[in-house]
Amino acid sequence: MMQNHCAAPNCTSGKSNRQPLFRFPQDPERCKKWVEKCPRQDLKEKSPAQLYRYYRLCGKHFETSLIDSDPQNTVLKDDAIPTIFDVSSQPQNGQLKRGKEMTKDDETETKVKKKVRKTQTETKKDDIQTIPEEDENKEYLKSLFEVLVLLGEQNIPLKGPSDNKQDSLTSSNFQALLEYRMNAGDEALKKRYDANPVNKECCSSAQLNQLIEVCEECIRGELLEEVRKNTFFSLVTDDLVKISGEWYLPVFLRYVDQANCQREKFVGFLSFEGDGEALVERLLSELTDKWGLNMEHCRGQAHSCSGTHFSKIKAFAAKLAEKYPMAVLTPRSTCDLNTSLASGMALSGVQLVMSTFKKVESFFSRSASLQLELEHAISIFYPDKEEKANELKEVCRTSWTTRHDAFEVAVDILESLLLCVDSVHDNEDMRWSDQDTHDALEISKALADFEFVMALVVLKNTLSLTRAFGKNVQGKATEAHFAANSLKAVLHSLTEVSDNIDVYHEFWHDEAVNLAAAMEIPGKVPRSFLRKHRSEPGTAIRPESYYKEHLSVPVVTHVIREINELFCENHLKALRCLSLVPTIMEQNKSTEPEEENVQMYKNDIPNAGTLPAELHCWWVKWSHRGKGDSVPSTLHETLQLADVKFFPNMLAVLRVIGTLPTLSLEDSCDAAYRRFRMYLENTPDKFRSKGLALLNVNHDARHDLDSMVEAYMKTYPERENV
Repeated sequence: MMQNHCAAPNCTSGKSNRQPLFRFPQDPERCKKWVEKCPRQDLKEKSPAQLYRYYRLCGKHFETSLIDSDPQNTVLKDDAIPTIFDVSSQPQNGQLKRGKEMTKDDETETKVKKKVRKTQTETKKDDIQTIPEEDENKEYLKSLFEVLVLLGEQNIPLKGPSDNKQDSLTSSNFQALLEYRMNAGDEALKKRYDANPVNKECCSSAQLNQLIEVCEECIRGELLEEVRKNTFFSLVTDDLVKISGEWYLPVFLRYVDQANCQREKFVGFLSFEGDGEALVERLLSELTDKWGLNMEHCRGQAHSCSGTHFSKIKAFAAKLAEKYPMAVLTPRSTCDLNTSLASGMALSGVQLVMSTFKKVESFFSRSASLQLELEHAISIFYPDKEEKANELKEVCRTSWTTRHDAFEVAVDILESLLLCVDSVHDNEDMRWSDQDTHDALEISKALADFEFVMALVVLKNTLSLTRAFGKNVQGKATEAHFAANSLKAVLHSLTEVSDNIDVYHEFWHDEAVNLAAAMEIPGKVPRSFLRKHRSEPGTAIRPESYYKEHLSVPVVTHVIREINELFCENHLKALRCLSLVPTIMEQNKSTEPEEENVQMYKNDIPNAGTLPAELHCWWVKWSHRGKGDSVPSTLHETLQLADVKFFPNMLAVLRVIGTLPTLSLEDSCDAAYRRFRMYLENTPDKFRSKGLALLNVNHDARHDLDSMVEAYMKTYPERENV
């Protein structure tokens, strides 16, 4: 393990002049020469293997001609021998040199100070003897962290499926890997294992939890340091995750790095236990006080949350917007706008649709046979419309339940879907497993519920008005810029539906009744509602009236409210700043970008005074390109322009809007979210861990094991020599 100090006595290279550290050579002859030169008698008792493993000399003790340096690494020449040592600080009486023989004055001075130095030698000898013990402890801790990181990166649970004891790691995956390392020659682990003959464990459960905690903090610290280095960022959260029986909020940060590339990193979980103002304040305190984020630099926020926790997330988002007005609320590019709008509705029918969509997605992704069964059912219901049938089959081979047009697709294939799952459940030819037939029955029950059919039809018709807008605003730069200018038309259409909801609901109810009748589903009020609201004898609640009051009106109202909140004036101004992308400028040669929109970021740019002139020069540069000249068409391409650095204000604005969660990322920049979803899908609830999730999602990040060891010893000093 690379130590943080030099083995030469009284060497100050780690304090006043940081020097590279070099291991003692493994070659016995060369190692012996190093020991002879180094003024420490105790080193002569060590084997070359021990010296190589535990001791270092810094570059201060070698002639500069013996050290090869380059930007990536600093190494010694193969025949390098240390020759430079401070004679006055040597605790031995040997006649060592500092590149030349000692003078007579040096010898006289040595004799005069002989008694003092003898006392110093005895004191230092005690200190020297403690160094190997500290190093062994560090080596032991590093071995533990190495195993922990390996398990996290490979998503291997700490405990195996047969591990039932909460306080024992004896049969765990973690312990098994430790034992493997010991058998492979890890002396530090073996020594600790042999010293604990009762429990026969290298690491207790309590210490393991401490290791995970330190590992998590170190990794997050490295990620947050990268974000802080680039100043501006956006806060992005995902749906709540249950770990060890408690709810946690996954947090991502989106920023633009030093190479002007958009990045999104998963930085960990926030505890989401509690309610009201106390929960909101605690979440903010965690972000600012514990994690050290400067929320004054937050330029956007996006939250993906289901209906059950929606109100809490809304309160958190509202508080953020109140305290930090520049942190505009936006949709998230990884979740289609229509799906996001529907997920936030705390209506039983809508939640039934969304939960059934997840079951359908999971069910048909299991095997190609199930997918083929669905395609066969589609062919049955579209015998005379081959083109339409092929189109639906193609769509169903994708993750269609999260598309912008998911509700339209669901209505088109609903009869086929019900036929398919009923066939799987019947299992007449015994082709399907018990799990398949059970899950098919669960989906069938949901599809055959009139509340599901009615909610699906209402969502389809309402969200058809936001479908094109959502696809554009979360699309390419040109499309997002166009969407910012088309919001008024979308809101106008939604308002027209709201104002005439009686008429629209009548059409929607008729459509749902006809679709349900084709599947032999009776139109009725949900049983759960009837049980809670028993009507007076002789009166009955009509389905049409019930669904208007409890479904159609709330859905339309929710969509209008959410669209207004997600696309406030500041968010629209930010999207209109996409007019700085050259391809948009070229398309609008006659119209110079509006300075008012760019002025939104006047406090974020290097020189607001030169903004008007620079904006004009930027417009002239791109609006007068010759025919056939290629121009950047995306925000990413624009940020990568070599000459964008000559327009510092433009670069600053482009970097800030590059953090907006609305805008889609390049495929390579979206890896963190995909890894996070994969971790949740592949990890059963009982094996999930906050720390290991952070490790797994960020497995490509630099993990400094030495920093983890130092952090652990600082946090838990009482365990240093346990």
